[in-house]
Amino acid sequence: MFSFLKKNSSASSADAKPDSGWIARLKTGLARTSNQLTDLFGRGGKIDDDLYEELETILITADVGMTATSALLADLRHRVREQRLTEAEQLKQALAECLLKLLQPLAQPLKAQSIQADGSHKPFVIMMCGVNGAGKTTSIGKLAKYLQGQGLSVLLAAGDTFRAAAREQLMTWGERNNVTVIAQQSGDAAAVIFDAVQAAQARKIDVVLADTAGRLTTQAHLMEEIKKVKRVIAKALPEAPHEVLLVLDANTGQNALSQVKAFDEALGVTGLILTKLDGTAKGGVIAAIAKAHPIPVRFIGVGEGLDDLRPFVAEDFIAALLGLDA
Repeated sequence: MFSFLKKNSSASSADAKPDSGWIARLKTGLARTSNQLTDLFGRGGKIDDDLYEELETILITADVGMTATSALLADLRHRVREQRLTEAEQLKQALAECLLKLLQPLAQPLKAQSIQADGSHKPFVIMMCGVNGAGKTTSIGKLAKYLQGQGLSVLLAAGDTFRAAAREQLMTWGERNNVTVIAQQSGDAAAVIFDAVQAAQARKIDVVLADTAGRLTTQAHLMEEIKKVKRVIAKALPEAPHEVLLVLDANTGQNALSQVKAFDEALGVTGLILTKLDGTAKGGVIAAIAKAHPIPVRFIGVGEGLDDLRPFVAEDFIAALLGLDA
């Protein structure tokens, strides 16, 4: 059973214990895909080319993409032969094993270390980036709450100086979390974040979460600007930012993969946050990323609440995607 795989996986951690309410919301968010797969495997019958063809269609329409779908089906066919599977209902478990093999390497939790090997204290700087509307500012508020739950002090930098609403939104999240927000009425993002890093150093804050303005990857001048922001952070604190998190809207499908490639090329993305899995997301894009441009998925989000951002656990995600017991 898939639960056996879960018990033997190193991905499970104290930070990511199963939560029935959380799993239920994740299952609801991925219901479109899981229902299709449950119907396919639940019809009974033998494993044949028609079944593989239907499965291929479902995976592609679930945003898995051609490359990852082909790889998954090749692995699946191999397992079917190796395990001598014959019935359609046996494919669900085999597919779970294939997905776990693909997604497990992405399940790497965030480790925000502020105490250095020599005992000195330096803030762990996390730079956030993403396209407009991906849920970046909201994710910062939730991430601040998560980090506080880990016993870390947090400071927010309102680096989205294009939108007054973004600054106000971040201030609201700061109030909800009782976290200081460094902001300016105007000025450039680099200056705001530079000030925030210096303030964190002076106050011995553990983590700085630096917001940046949303931008399309096709806006060359804005992509150059965000590169400058990263360079300025390094001037404020050598080796910072320690983490560059790209926020992706799970509903954008294969466009998310092109965003990963573009932002990684510009900034060296170290981790992903996949948001809005409570909506109409089909979920498969995470497999496309794992195959074509693997970057650790630090968190996934399934709602608007403060606690609705959780570390990515591959087994839980796969269970929700396939309608299995976690």
